[in-house]
Amino acid sequence: MRRIIVYTLLIFCSLMFTAPLFWALTTALKSQTELYLFPPKWIPSVWKFSNFAEAWTTQPFNLFLKNTLIVTLLSTIGQLISCTLVAYGFARFDFKGRNLLFLVVLATMMVPWEVTMIPQYMEFNYLGWINTLKPLIVPSWFGSAYFIFLLRQFILTIPRELDEAATIDGASKFGILVRIIVPLMGPSLILVAVFQIMSCWNDYLGPLIFLNDQSKYTLTLGLAQFKGMFGVDMQSIMAITCLISIPPLAVFFFAQRYIVGGIAGTGIKG
Repeated sequence: MRRIIVYTLLIFCSLMFTAPLFWALTTALKSQTELYLFPPKWIPSVWKFSNFAEAWTTQPFNLFLKNTLIVTLLSTIGQLISCTLVAYGFARFDFKGRNLLFLVVLATMMVPWEVTMIPQYMEFNYLGWINTLKPLIVPSWFGSAYFIFLLRQFILTIPRELDEAATIDGASKFGILVRIIVPLMGPSLILVAVFQIMSCWNDYLGPLIFLNDQSKYTLTLGLAQFKGMFGVDMQSIMAITCLISIPPLAVFFFAQRYIVGGIAGTGIKG
């Protein structure tokens, strides 16, 4: 009886969470006459798959997709490189003030982005980066406190004996990182990559602040173009939302076992 109750609750909660996604998909497939019927009609009478192509060609979404891929790819590479180097330094190098400096890095997570938004805008404006993709890419090359913490915790689980054996064989500190540490950090690096891809792909506020020209827009800004002063193109919004949701969902489903392994491996040793 307990198992029946648990599974019933899980099925009910799953339906509650998937209902908005199902509604978005069916709305994207409806005709204009069925869009605002009351009571609402969940299943359209005619499935108009042409709505997806029409919505995609209404705005230059091919260009928006290109900009989003550039930002996502370069930001993810920057996070992986910078966070790995910093985490390796905190985990393997003994220097004065290391723990204090690590606490300062962790303390930056308590500062919301809204607080640094205006100073960042002033800085990027001084550098002439406004209305370019640089403000969305360059900060990722200086690391993230959360990702540094995750990678440091994982590196601490790797025995130092491997480093000592490599040192005896003549490996440098950088050689140890590249040839020993990084290959063992696969699950954690995939975890960081997935989190960063999700963050960049769904980011709306950053592009809204730093981008002015439509040729620089990302997918999220392109999606917002369907909301006008006198109305909302609900069909196009739902259609584009369904399309741009496919890549993050695919990345998550293919990498979910690495995500679980990466999270589990970061909490073994403090």
